[in-house]
Amino acid sequence: MLPSDKLGYRNLELEIGGRVATLTVSRPEVRNALDGETVAELHRALEEAREARVAVLIVTGKGDKAFVSGADISAIRERRRDDALASVNSRLMTAVEAHEAVTIAAVNGYALGGGCELALACDLRLAAENAVFGLPEPSLGIIPGAGATQRLPRIVGLGRAKEMILTGARWDARKALEVGLVSQVVTLAELMAAAREMAERVLALGPLAVRLAKAALNASSQMPLGAGLAFESTAQAITFESRDKMEGTSAFLEKRRPRFTGE
Repeated sequence: MLPSDKLGYRNLELEIGGRVATLTVSRPEVRNALDGETVAELHRALEEAREARVAVLIVTGKGDKAFVSGADISAIRERRRDDALASVNSRLMTAVEAHEAVTIAAVNGYALGGGCELALACDLRLAAENAVFGLPEPSLGIIPGAGATQRLPRIVGLGRAKEMILTGARWDARKALEVGLVSQVVTLAELMAAAREMAERVLALGPLAVRLAKAALNASSQMPLGAGLAFESTAQAITFESRDKMEGTSAFLEKRRPRFTGE
């Protein structure tokens, strides 16, 4: 296990154990709010996980009050047009979404603003019973600017996304489960164990197949159907020539567990 203090992070904890890593935003005194330094550290942590060839990255927040509560309001007050056009937070969420690892958001408490957008950028989401999701930016006279207007409709549908953003609604864990924002709700005490169990289900699959399936799924929201189907066929063709395909099919026929290598 490689702890974060050896990697020089101030606002994060990164633990890498084999093929699974846990990335914790650790600013509980400000409900794990995102600031410039934290965003820069998150980019660095994503690269650390990539270099370590992590297959699953669990993202959570320190403590039992907040996952990530968004940006500092006093800092937002001072930002101008060019700050928004720099898309600092949006580029972070894109990096999370595009990461080679399967990302799991383990939402423990408030996931507001940028915190909600961080959860949306992850591949899978599960929530503790105390989780609260919201995009309160319009109450500040601005709009969500790190991907929520694009990712939320793709996950819960346009109507539900409009409900959250245009009315300032906050959804508790049960509501989030009802609309499909999260796939599982557990007690706070069970949250990380449930995230690790989900990670183990991912790890049981062919690594190459998982990476290519994630790429195809992400492409589905950016391509017309015909182009998406061509992408899918190309990805499938790669898997058909892989050692993992031979191992997976052989294991099935031989009634044993496959031993995938990602090749």
